Amino acid sequence: MSDKALELKNVSVVREGRRILDRVSLNIDAGENVAIIGLNGSGKTTLLKLLRGDVYPYEDDECEHYIRLFGQDKWNIFKLRDMMGVVSMDLQAKFSSTTTVREVIGSGFFGSLDIFRDRTVTEPMEELIRLRAEEMGIENLLTREIDCLSLGEMRRTLIARALVTNPKVLVLDEPMTGLDIVMKSKFRRMFDILIDSGVCIIMITHELTDIPKKIDRVVMIRDGKIYADGKKSELLNDKDVSALYGENIVVESTDGIYRMHMV
Repeated sequence: MSDKALELKNVSVVREGRRILDRVSLNIDAGENVAIIGLNGSGKTTLLKLLRGDVYPYEDDECEHYIRLFGQDKWNIFKLRDMMGVVSMDLQAKFSSTTTVREVIGSGFFGSLDIFRDRTVTEPMEELIRLRAEEMGIENLLTREIDCLSLGEMRRTLIARALVTNPKVLVLDEPMTGLDIVMKSKFRRMFDILIDSGVCIIMITHELTDIPKKIDRVVMIRDGKIYADGKKSELLNDKDVSALYGENIVVESTDGIYRMHMV
């Protein structure tokens, strides 16, 4: 296994003649935890879709370009999804409202949106479903339909689904959108616990307060390009964050949690 979880070199994504990502180069080591931040529309979610195989890179003949995941250029997409768990807002909206929490978590074994009749959930799978539910604090909700869940409970369900295959990397796309300040604090602590347990987290967000304490590296994306890449303590300052968001912003830090507000 490569010591790199992710290697991008000069990767672009083009839609309707416009470069959503513009020759992005980025390396993330195996076991490294990273926050990718920027405005909505900056290219963050397109980067996620690229890694997930939902979009494909632009074939640029002018320069060498490649995507390598865990040291490999080519992947069976289902094996890749076992190694890279993904939690995103668009996934949340795709499940039927009558799907149960157990079915959502169990569907992670098959890369589907349900457990279909031609799929068999084995007893070891059932044990993992229960284990991940317990880790997320939703073990008492396994038979509940997702239409009856709170937003926080649904997010925990999706995280359990992503973890059920024991992935090497957990990619979180705006995982705290819509959560209140108390729930955000609980989620940050939960992500720190996951990191301590050995789960590698790549978090995509536009909110500094979403970033857990245990994530030390920040990649800033602006207009489809990497604006800056480095330590959280060095980049999350008034000057760089203001340049990233195009506004006059003040950044404050308390006990390892960063917040920003406009002047």
